Amino acid sequence: LVMTSGNLSEEPIARDNDEALRRLGYLADYFLLHDRDIYARYDDSVWFVPHVSRFTFHVSRLNLKPETLEPETALPQPIRRSRGYAPFPVKLPFKVGQILACGAELKNTFCVTRDEYAFLSQHIGDMENLETLAHFEATIELYKRLFRIEPETIAYDMHPEYLSTKYAQSQISILHSPFSIQHHHAHIASCLADNNWSPDDGPVIGVAWDGTGYGSDGHLWGGEFLVADYRGFRRAAHLEYLPMPGGEAAIRNPYRLAIGYLYALTGSPPPPPPILGEKGGEGFPSPRVGGGGCEEELRIIQQQVDQGINCPQTSAGGRLFDAVSALLGVRQRTTYEAQAAIELEMAAQIPNPESRIPTGYPFGVEEGEDGMVIRLQPLFEALLADRRDGVAVGEMAYRFHVTVAEMMGVVCERIAQETGLRTVALSGGCFQNRLLLALVVPRLQEAGFRVLLHRQVPCNDGGISLGQAVIAHFAVN
Repeated sequence: LVMTSGNLSEEPIARDNDEALRRLGYLADYFLLHDRDIYARYDDSVWFVPHVSRFTFHVSRLNLKPETLEPETALPQPIRRSRGYAPFPVKLPFKVGQILACGAELKNTFCVTRDEYAFLSQHIGDMENLETLAHFEATIELYKRLFRIEPETIAYDMHPEYLSTKYAQSQISILHSPFSIQHHHAHIASCLADNNWSPDDGPVIGVAWDGTGYGSDGHLWGGEFLVADYRGFRRAAHLEYLPMPGGEAAIRNPYRLAIGYLYALTGSPPPPPPILGEKGGEGFPSPRVGGGGCEEELRIIQQQVDQGINCPQTSAGGRLFDAVSALLGVRQRTTYEAQAAIELEMAAQIPNPESRIPTGYPFGVEEGEDGMVIRLQPLFEALLADRRDGVAVGEMAYRFHVTVAEMMGVVCERIAQETGLRTVALSGGCFQNRLLLALVVPRLQEAGFRVLLHRQVPCNDGGISLGQAVIAHFAVN
């Protein structure tokens, strides 16, 4: 027997008996009903425990002393903060006014504040339909009554099409001081508040890596290095912009990202499909023909890149993981968020556990108009060369993770040389990757950095609302 709360994909869980029978009657075989009504919808909470053995392994292979690894590094971290944790407040190291922060689109939570407390909601879900929006609005009203809060300030994401943003804009006429908050600044501010960071402690180097966030230049950010505190941020470095042929279609079909990245980086048509294909070597699948190489699709993707038609530019770290996953034949279509990146992490294997950590692939770092830019052409050329030479997929996946950790270490060291900052805050959904954490944290600590990780709220978009709230507080004061 599998007995659980129920909901359709992307919708909130059913709360009332009649609602469950109506919405889920064609899905479930039986219903266990009760005459005691449910007051509020709360999903299960989800946490992860870092790979302690991997941390220890990488510390030893980097010739670090075991005590170099801070004990907090191996503590659990939340992925979804809901039942059992919400609405227990996050205590802040400063007093705040009454603020409503509306969160992001995916894994939405909202946050209300008063005195020294930030009350994050339970996991609301992906704000992509009216049912979830209704749940979001009803829960805001519940929290306002529960904690006697009448917000005077409202904060929201910069992305103009998020339902949470549109809700916030609908409230502006009755609220003072609306603030539009950049997505990755909110990530870093969330990590600082999570770690009880005092505003007097000054800025940090913020590494914000995720799948998508609306940038202040109108592009899709997500591989960002910020110099940030609660009051503001400066974009110090980022992954280079690369195309997403088809926009959302590229997220669902990472092979489109692989083709687009290769074409943009090399300036020539992608290699023959058998090099890039599924594990059986059948080439890129086509959403129209169900599999096998498709010359027409390759031509269409090239035209999208050349002409910029439905082809947004992105610097997202999450999209880089997707493209590499497709390039190595690990996952070329996805049915759930981050599937390609998750399977790439699972595929990664240490070639020889008795030897040192293998070196990463090459990459470039150069000065750009808005800070340093990480160039990816050497990385993709090296991956292609290994693929042609028959190197095991697990080894290539592992070396890619080593490469990302080295990128973060090198760029943080350069920012530190410029600014003198010695604290690094890691935030964004990419840091749910336990292998990446096991590689990057020792790498940063080896370089003498203090590393801040999330402990009370998720590093993914479920923690965004906390960052929005504290940024709005300092914008007002």
